[in-house]
Amino acid sequence: MLWTLPNILTVFRIALIPVLVLVYYLPFAWVNVAVTALFGLAAITDWFDGYFARKLGLVSPFGAFLDPVADKLIVAVVLVLLVQSNPAWWFVVPAAIIIGREIAVSALREWMAEIGERAQVAVSVIGKIKTTVQMIALLLLLFHDPLGPLPTRELGITLLYLAAILTLWSMMIYLKAAWPTLSGQQKS
Repeated sequence: MLWTLPNILTVFRIALIPVLVLVYYLPFAWVNVAVTALFGLAAITDWFDGYFARKLGLVSPFGAFLDPVADKLIVAVVLVLLVQSNPAWWFVVPAAIIIGREIAVSALREWMAEIGERAQVAVSVIGKIKTTVQMIALLLLLFHDPLGPLPTRELGITLLYLAAILTLWSMMIYLKAAWPTLSGQQKS
């Protein structure tokens, strides 16, 4: 592995996961601020690793593999933490949709790459919008205390549902793009 700045940021994001989990369970009043800051740091490193990889010409196979893994890991872990703290069905459903989609799309991309069709399921604009909405939702839900008149928890739940809808939409885009290959109807 090449230790480039983008790869270091990606590995750092993965290393933040156990720290975030540990802090989440600490019995202090400031925990929500700390976990929100840690998750925010992870989200920022996600943006910067991609930016530096493209801007500095440091795109690598290792980074291309690990970056989406890091994103999915931290999002899944945060969703599991939040579901554990909010075990109501109306909270579990969007979390399950988001995690389920990530597994399904990752499997689809892996399979398409194996048969040389990875470009058919490249990241879409809707996927990027979904990621942004999802990250904001998770930041608000981790913080959960109102910020003045801003009801962060309620806004976070609303954005989580929007993220779940965008998640399904983006998954349908990927499945539609892959359908000729999946159904065996692709012309050779």
